[in-house]
Amino acid sequence: MNKEKLDYKGYIPIFEEHFDGECLDRSVWNVETHEVGWVNEEWQEYIDSDAVLYQKDSILTIRPVKEKNRYYSGRISTAGKRFFTYGIFEARFRTPKGKGFLPAFWLMSEGEQDYGCWPRCGEIDIMEVIGSKPSEVFSTIHYGLPHKQTQGGMILEVGDFSQDFHTVSLLWEMGEIRWYMDGKEYFSVSDWYATDKHNFPADFPAPFDHAMYLVLNLAIGGEWVGDPDDSTDFENEVFEIDYVKVYQKEM
Repeated sequence: MNKEKLDYKGYIPIFEEHFDGECLDRSVWNVETHEVGWVNEEWQEYIDSDAVLYQKDSILTIRPVKEKNRYYSGRISTAGKRFFTYGIFEARFRTPKGKGFLPAFWLMSEGEQDYGCWPRCGEIDIMEVIGSKPSEVFSTIHYGLPHKQTQGGMILEVGDFSQDFHTVSLLWEMGEIRWYMDGKEYFSVSDWYATDKHNFPADFPAPFDHAMYLVLNLAIGGEWVGDPDDSTDFENEVFEIDYVKVYQKEM
């Protein structure tokens, strides 16, 4: 079946991050710090350090680090600084290859007060690549109480995401969300539900009808991807992001 190509007609760029300069722009991005096991039984500690997070030659690099029995990585977000409702969300990226790696580009709710804490507030995972399956991308929405998720994905016909840069795009409109890889659609969803913070049903398209912020991170280990082992390369494998862009419809 022929998939639709991403059409930017009627959209204009409202946010562009090319990771220029010597360091991350902290007026736009938060460097988040979280302890081991904070979510999903993951092994990494998210730290604020050039050892795991740095810019060079207009590329943001998130590097996984292993020191004896400790694992470190980086996570950034635009929470409280840049948030968006609807539009096209895009990143050009290259992922690490190896058991236990999980790089991600995603959207998280800016307003948990509207529907309550996760998962009721909603989450849109634009791109996740399991390091042991480097040719496959996963895309997911999380919603509802009890928690439900709807997931799709695609497999590259040639090569994998660790070998070359690819561009993932999300088209988020009222009542429909579509995912694209290198401009070609591979997944869409238009069916979900929500409850409000008092556990009453909320009208569709809630919870995907309010502001969300950007997140980039590299997780290590955990429930979904499994744990790193002796084959996992912590010396050479990195998560690289060339740019992040957001487009919205012209008013």
